[in-house]
Amino acid sequence: MKTSDFLIRHECPQCGAPATLAETDRVFQCGYCKVRSCLLQKDFFRYVIPHNAEDQDILYVPYWRFRGSVFSCFSDGIRERFTDLSHLAIESSYFPLSLGFRSQALKLQFLSPETTGHFLKPTLPFETAANCFNEESSTKPLLYQEFIGETVSMIYAPFYLKEEKLYDAVLNKPYPITPVSFEKEKESKPDWRIRFIAALCPNCGWDLQGERNSLTLHCLNCNCIWHTGEQCLTKPDFAAMPATWEDAAWLPFWRIRADVSEIRLDSYADMIRLANLPKIASKEEDNMPFYFWTPAFKVQPQSFLRFAHNMTVYQPQDDLAHELPKGTIYPVTLPDTQAIQSLKIHLAGFIKPKKTLEEKLGEIRITHRQSLLVYVPFQNTHHELIQPDIIMSVHKNLLAAAKKL
Repeated sequence: MKTSDFLIRHECPQCGAPATLAETDRVFQCGYCKVRSCLLQKDFFRYVIPHNAEDQDILYVPYWRFRGSVFSCFSDGIRERFTDLSHLAIESSYFPLSLGFRSQALKLQFLSPETTGHFLKPTLPFETAANCFNEESSTKPLLYQEFIGETVSMIYAPFYLKEEKLYDAVLNKPYPITPVSFEKEKESKPDWRIRFIAALCPNCGWDLQGERNSLTLHCLNCNCIWHTGEQCLTKPDFAAMPATWEDAAWLPFWRIRADVSEIRLDSYADMIRLANLPKIASKEEDNMPFYFWTPAFKVQPQSFLRFAHNMTVYQPQDDLAHELPKGTIYPVTLPDTQAIQSLKIHLAGFIKPKKTLEEKLGEIRITHRQSLLVYVPFQNTHHELIQPDIIMSVHKNLLAAAKKL
């Protein structure tokens, strides 16, 4: 699986020094003043491609950019793939349908109210554009499809009109198609600005710790976790499973309680029957509540389903400690909202028999009730992280590659 990460030119919000951020960055530390800041994201980030036509009246055209895992459920199984595509966000026959590799080849800039030029208003909803990202082909009908772990952003590409011709404002070359005149009412200057806040604990003012791509930051002084929300830092519920060995490494998982329609899935015993596991459900397991478990970190789509399946089938029942564990803590890079989106695909992975899957999957509705961030201990070996109780291993190269997802 190949991934591509684009770079963004920006300035330190504290001292104004130039900086380069990766698309996946959520924590920024200035190389000059050393101040750490958190990026706050409302809906999605917006970028502009820098142009090379200073003397022209620039027209910015919006493009959706989607990057993430696509899971498609057929009667014969689940197919997964990683997608990194862009698509024109307006209905037009004369602008390029895609940005190609331009967003990866050039350093972008965050959109701001100070960006000069005319902006065409996006008229194509992302949900409509997402259908264009579907490249699945199968002789069997598609039962369900979901995008998980996605990074959705909007990129404005620069153009200009000169002598009744449309020019690419990056290469300053004309396009062969002459567009009709643009209607002013279709122009809309986006009122959007990237927000930074200091990476300080709102409780005690201590420096928060976390990797640059992490959605959560840790305060080692007051033993709490903070999540980078849309407007401010929020405090999520979290816990840690006990480790019976020293030097543990901790991977984050979402434990989700949800209501499922059309089928009975309230207890661990219900899951044993639904998944046709090779065991007989006990009375005790009839009283054990069922939880979905999914990784709270982005990973290749095949591994995402495997880790979620292993954790859910095992259904950890350990007493949880509501404090930060000691040792190496891997960052949270998948929010619970996207983990909740994955539950139906996750459910489709263990429903037996397949006839039940075909008959009921389209009608099933999953309603979220509660999420808990749980850190699961792994034995830290040279190449792998190993969970001996769950019989699950995670290769460190897999986690390293996932930093760009």
